[in-house]
Amino acid sequence: MVHSIHPRTIQEVKEKADIVDVISEHIVLKKKGKEFVGICPFHDDTKPSMTVSPSKQFYYCFSCGAGGNSIKFLMEFTRANFSDVVLSLAKKNNINVENLEGPQVEAYKKQLSRKEELYKILRVTKNWFKSQLNNSLGVEAMKYLISKRNLNNKIIDNFELGFAPNSWNDLYNYLSKVEKFPINLILASGLVISKDNSDKIYDRFRNRLIVPIHDMQGRVVAFGGRSLDGQEPKYLNSPESEIFEKGKMLFAFEKASSHIRKRDKAIIVEGYFDVISLHSRGITNSVASLGTALNKYQISQLCRCTDNKNIILNFDSDNAGRLATERVIKEVESLSLHDQINLKILQLNDFKDADEYLNSHTPEDYFNLIDNSSFWIDWEIDQIFNNKDLTKSDIFQSVIFSLVKLLSKLPQSSTRTHYLQKVSERLSKGQARLAIQFEQDLRNQVKGFRWHGRAKKFEQPNEVSRREKNESEIIIYYLHCPNLRLFIRDEFLKREINSFNTDYIQKIWEAISIIEENNLGLNYLTELKQSNNEILQNEFSDINLISLLPDYLAIDNSESSTKINFFVNPNELFLTMLNNPKDNLLGTLSLLERYNSLKRCRHLIESWRSQRLKTLENCISILIDNSSSGSSDTNKEIDELFKDLNSDAIKFQELYYLERQHINYLDKQRCGNFIAS
Repeated sequence: MVHSIHPRTIQEVKEKADIVDVISEHIVLKKKGKEFVGICPFHDDTKPSMTVSPSKQFYYCFSCGAGGNSIKFLMEFTRANFSDVVLSLAKKNNINVENLEGPQVEAYKKQLSRKEELYKILRVTKNWFKSQLNNSLGVEAMKYLISKRNLNNKIIDNFELGFAPNSWNDLYNYLSKVEKFPINLILASGLVISKDNSDKIYDRFRNRLIVPIHDMQGRVVAFGGRSLDGQEPKYLNSPESEIFEKGKMLFAFEKASSHIRKRDKAIIVEGYFDVISLHSRGITNSVASLGTALNKYQISQLCRCTDNKNIILNFDSDNAGRLATERVIKEVESLSLHDQINLKILQLNDFKDADEYLNSHTPEDYFNLIDNSSFWIDWEIDQIFNNKDLTKSDIFQSVIFSLVKLLSKLPQSSTRTHYLQKVSERLSKGQARLAIQFEQDLRNQVKGFRWHGRAKKFEQPNEVSRREKNESEIIIYYLHCPNLRLFIRDEFLKREINSFNTDYIQKIWEAISIIEENNLGLNYLTELKQSNNEILQNEFSDINLISLLPDYLAIDNSESSTKINFFVNPNELFLTMLNNPKDNLLGTLSLLERYNSLKRCRHLIESWRSQRLKTLENCISILIDNSSSGSSDTNKEIDELFKDLNSDAIKFQELYYLERQHINYLDKQRCGNFIAS
């Protein structure tokens, strides 16, 4: 309860919990003059509209009106009550809490006590792993670290590396019999596994090099283990626990944060041994994620340490590294587009990773590469052109489409112009006239494509509820017709349906994707589409989303969890759709695509209307002023000049009628008159 916390404590929390530190843990803030700006999390914000004032210790969103101090922000953002937020901030800022009383606070005390016990178990375990590395059992592991990884004793001690012997329960016996820790807490720490809820308990890490994972307070919260005998997986992390959330952790962040501030840039590599190797060579502003895709929360943590929000990705140069880079770009693209972060990519094409590069180069060489690394858009353009034979028309068209799609995302016209000129020169291979023509053609296509960025502007009020109904139908088909899941994914790709318009349905769709990814791996969709692997297809269809989804949403504390029952147990009206699922599904998909086409038409009409047409009189006047040829075919000249002067308007007109034709096609498909060609 609020009254259980002394006002002195509340006041001290307000004074010591810096609002910039608090908010930047959850969203990316960028310095602007004396204040900070960021994308507001309390409404559908696309441009930075939230201002955070360090001097006033206050935040305010100029779009939705949200505002307050650090306590108010956390209450709104985490949906926690006042007492929980104050207690959390007090603990984080080492503030003594006065006048704690009542059952709620007693429960909080017990929770803190349990967490302290878990920290103690992990601290004791870390020391045990270290002792195993330094005795006779760890000889081969130590050889690997020194000869294969080129690490010295100082860096081994600094990162507190250890070794898990090839034994089923040595660690468990030590923790339970020597240290006398309770079995339930040892299990909760994730260090051991209980098979089928039986009394048989065995160690999670066996015959592995051990890397402790620390939080920002320097406490061990988990371990990573590298296999030494080919055992899969090659790298194994502790499971998530009460004190360890993978998505909120960055390996070596507690060591790197001060160096990131000093150099004003953070380097992100793929694995913890890559980080250790870089730190051993003096690249101390490097971190890594823990086997999960880098997310906005982790990026916001890094941005707290760099004034200019300089983030450099240096993943492996193989295909997996490129895919991982693409995933990170997709996750933080909107932040970069609106100058919330300065994201760059370093790809060492002639070397597997930074460690291999540094075997033959100096740290200064590496820092020079970091300083001159590519802005993410330049890297994306390189990927579009990479290994493409532009003499083949289909490949050329594919490259053009990818370029238009990428450049249309750029919100600033000056930046778009810069990149339009850059790619046009690349397409023309140095031919100046051709480059000018390419630039004009690309500019027109980008104009036609940029309606995606303003989709909501062209949405009609009466379409919102209808679209929500159709999107709900897709989720129901996906959950209750497992054999159609891959078909739905393929149709989304063909129809360029990239997301759902309704927020809570989009969150449910994202949760579905994460559950599938957790069951089948990061690249499961690519593997499903590139092969006829029946086993994988069956595993994909057999995922019990109906039972897994509610639990996942409940754990994730998403607002969507309150609405999931509608999809898990649909009413009779929706159940009738499942009688003839594929035909009904095609109709629903056509409707979703039709909404996008209608919005595109509205955009094209507006763009068409905004063009000032040159009249025939204008054309005749220009011809008279410039005429010196004495040509007799005046009508042809007028016609050509009219088309030339009004090329943009004519282009929008043509695109509009093409889009109307596509809507007619979708209507036929939706009404069952579609005949596949």
